[in-house]
Amino acid sequence: MDYTRQTRFSDPGRHRDRLAAVPADIAGIGAVARNVLVHYRASGLDFPPDRLAEIDSRWVERILDAVRFDGPLGTPCPAGQRVVGCCRDFTLFSVAALRAHGIPARSRVGFADYFEEGFHVDHVVTEWHDGSRWIATDTQLDPAAGFPVDVADVPLGPGGLRTAAQAWRAFRHGEDDPQTYGVGRAVPIRGPLMIRSYVLLELAHRMGDELLLWDLWGEEAVFVESLGPAPLAESWAALPPSWPGENPELIDEVAGLLLAADAGDRAAERTLTERYASDPRLRPGDVISCHSPRGVRYEVDLRRRSPAGV
Repeated sequence: MDYTRQTRFSDPGRHRDRLAAVPADIAGIGAVARNVLVHYRASGLDFPPDRLAEIDSRWVERILDAVRFDGPLGTPCPAGQRVVGCCRDFTLFSVAALRAHGIPARSRVGFADYFEEGFHVDHVVTEWHDGSRWIATDTQLDPAAGFPVDVADVPLGPGGLRTAAQAWRAFRHGEDDPQTYGVGRAVPIRGPLMIRSYVLLELAHRMGDELLLWDLWGEEAVFVESLGPAPLAESWAALPPSWPGENPELIDEVAGLLLAADAGDRAAERTLTERYASDPRLRPGDVISCHSPRGVRYEVDLRRRSPAGV
């Protein structure tokens, strides 16, 4: 895959020139991302429903539609007026800006070790290629904030971001407690089913379908819908703590290929691409199901970009 090319999610559309004016270095891009976006939970701010709906913007073009100031995207903007999003949005904005400058970039989905001691928090970071290697950078975080990791060069593994594939392998090999992987200690959305859904999400992002963390499709969507109309957190809390879901062998295969591709196995990378194109269980179809943390569920037609979610 050519990671210098925009995808349907990262394409800035009518805002192409505005995004291209963002500095071409990753530190500058991160600073602009933090000026454009604000995290819906980590900020500690209380947003009314119409503002909270911005977390479902999904496409970079829609995110930039919601910017409330004119001029360069680095023009200082108060936190309460920034576009409401999450780690995925900081990452996708950064990926889009890097691609706008011809720099290969992609998003990496997994669980961060540097937010809560002893717990692996679901997270997405930017990975970009400097000409010799891939570098993971957490553009959501201010480098001066004192996190126990170099946010400019986050290791993909213990102490940094454990990819979803790494987390799944550790669970399946009995090396980690899957209940320590999730949204956070205080939120019951965690465990094997979250890890397995993130393996599919990791693959989708790698293939250029940079969906929201709460977008589901295929068997995962059917299963979650079968849990009933109760809030997702309540339904998730009632699941067996170590149940890997139906057909875990498929997730084993995908995780193994992802790990091999990360290790430089080009044949595994090609196989991933072929499997993603040919196996409808692995990729989103035209319509996906959004289970937004703002408390709504709805279907999204990815071809028509409707409903907008905002």
